[in-house]
Amino acid sequence: MLLVSNLSVQFGKRVLFDEVNVAFTEGNCYGIIGANGAGKSTFLKVLSGKIDPTSGHVHLEPGKRMSILEQNHNAHDRHQVLETVVMGNKPLFDIKTQIDALYADYTDENAEKIGELQVQFEEMNGWNADSDAAALLSNLGITEDLHYTQMADMDSKLKVRVLLAQALFGNPDVLIMDEPTNDLDYETIQWLEHFLANYDNTVIVVSHDRHFLDAVCTSIADIDFGKINVYSGNYTFWYQSSQLAARQRAQQNKKAEEKAKELQEFIQRFSANVAKSKQATSRKKMLDKLKIDEIKPSSRRYPAIIFEREREAGDQILNVEKLSATSDDGDVLFQGVDINLAKGDKVAIISKDSRATSAFYNIISGKTKADGGTYQWGVTTTQSYLPADNSEYFEEDINLVDWLRQWTKTEEEREEVYVRGFLGKMLFSGEEALKKSTVLSGGEKVRCMLSRMMLLRANVLLLDEPTNHLDLESITAFNNSLKKFKGTVLLTTHDHEFVQTVANRIIEITPKGAIDRYLSFDDYMSDKNIKVQREKMYEMATV
Repeated sequence: MLLVSNLSVQFGKRVLFDEVNVAFTEGNCYGIIGANGAGKSTFLKVLSGKIDPTSGHVHLEPGKRMSILEQNHNAHDRHQVLETVVMGNKPLFDIKTQIDALYADYTDENAEKIGELQVQFEEMNGWNADSDAAALLSNLGITEDLHYTQMADMDSKLKVRVLLAQALFGNPDVLIMDEPTNDLDYETIQWLEHFLANYDNTVIVVSHDRHFLDAVCTSIADIDFGKINVYSGNYTFWYQSSQLAARQRAQQNKKAEEKAKELQEFIQRFSANVAKSKQATSRKKMLDKLKIDEIKPSSRRYPAIIFEREREAGDQILNVEKLSATSDDGDVLFQGVDINLAKGDKVAIISKDSRATSAFYNIISGKTKADGGTYQWGVTTTQSYLPADNSEYFEEDINLVDWLRQWTKTEEEREEVYVRGFLGKMLFSGEEALKKSTVLSGGEKVRCMLSRMMLLRANVLLLDEPTNHLDLESITAFNNSLKKFKGTVLLTTHDHEFVQTVANRIIEITPKGAIDRYLSFDDYMSDKNIKVQREKMYEMATV
C-alpha cells in the first residue's frame, strides 16, 4: 500500500495541494486526472520522491518496490538496451553490478562476498533477468537484434518502448507512469492495456488517452481545488456521473429521492456494461458498493467547440489520383494513392510513419507539392487545416484578438466583440484574450487554432494530430463537436477514443499504395485479412 498523509505542496503563494490524504491499494489502477496546471505531474514526482512536499509525507509499505516510467529519454544513452531494462529493478541491478565488479578484481577475500551476493541474486530471480527483459522487449516490438544496441543509437520512438520495459521489469509493487502512451503505436498501446488490466499490483497513471484510462483504471483520482478525491470506476464513468451530478445540482426543484434514484439507475446501468476482464469485474464490485453522495459535480470548464458551415458542400468533395511523396532524406512516404471522398465522410488517415500523414495533409492543403499525382477539391468545398506543427501561425508578437482578426472577412467580423466571442468559446476571456501569441503554451496554441477553424466555418476539416497538447476537457469537447459536425472530416490521431467515435472510414497510406475501407477503427485494426494485406504492403516497401 502507498499512503499519502496530510500532504501539502506550495510554490511561493500558489498552493497546489492542501492537506491531501489518499491511499493507493494493491490490485488497483488509479488514473490521475485534473485540469492543466492542477498538479498531476507534480503529484507523481512527490510520490516518487523527486520533489519534497511542503508538509506531510508519502509512505510506501516496507519491503515494497516502486518503479517510475522515465521521462528523460536520453538518461541511459551510455547503456545497452537490455541492460537499461534490467536497471528498472534497482536492487537487483545493484547486486549484479557488485558481483561483476568483484569478479573483475577477483581475490580469495572476494570469493565469500561474491557467494553471499549470488544467494541474494538467486532469491531475486536474477539468473533469469536477461531472458525476462528480452521477453518484455520483444512484446513491445523491440526485436532481438536491437537488444545489445547502445541506447544513444536507438530511434527516439523505440527508446520510449525500452523505457516502458524498464518501468515494467521485475514486477514492481507500485508502478507510476506519466503519459505512458505518448509516441506508442496502436499495437503497443493495445499490448500495454492488456498487460495493465491484468496487473496484480498498484498502478498510478496520468494520461490524456481516454480509451487507455477506460481500459486499465479501476479508480479515478481527481485533482480539484487542491484536494484529491478518489472515485470507483474508469474515466467514462467519472465523466458521465460528474456531468449527471452537475445537471442535478442545477435542478433545484427536483426532489432528493428522485435524484438518488436517477443516480442509482445510472450506476447499475454502467455496472452492467463493463467488460468481462479481471479488472472490469473488480470495477463492477466497487461500483455496486458506491454511495450516491460520493458522486460530485466537477469544477472543470469545458470549451464550447461548435463547427458550423458557411455553406453545404456538393457531392464532389476531393479526388486524389496516383499521389506520391518522399521525405527530405529520400524515403518513400507513400505512392500511388487514389482517394475519392464522398459527402459526409469522416475519414481517419493512418500510417505507420507519421511523416507520411503530415506530408499528405500538407499536399492537399496546398502547402507543399507532391512528387507525383494530382488532387482536386470540389468547387463547393472550403477547407480548414489544423496541422500537427502550428508554430508558423504564432511568429508575430500580437495579442490574441488581433491574431484571430487576421482571418475575418467583413467589417462586422473584425469588431472586437465578435472576435472575442470565438476566443471566449475556447476559454480565452477577459485579459486572457489580450495575451501575446508568442508566449502561449502548446495547449493554448491548439485552442487558438480551433477558434480560427470555428471562425472560418469551412465544410471540410483537416486535422493532423489535433489532440496533441490538449487537456482531457478540451479533447472531450472537441470529440463531441466532431461527432455532431455535418461536413467532411479527415483526421489523423493517436487518440483511440477520438478516432473510434468520429471516423466512419479508414484510409491507410503506405509506400505501396493505400488501403481504403468503410469500417470503424476497431473493426479495421481487428480484421485479419486487412492485417495480412497491410503487413505485405509495408514488407514490399522495405525490399
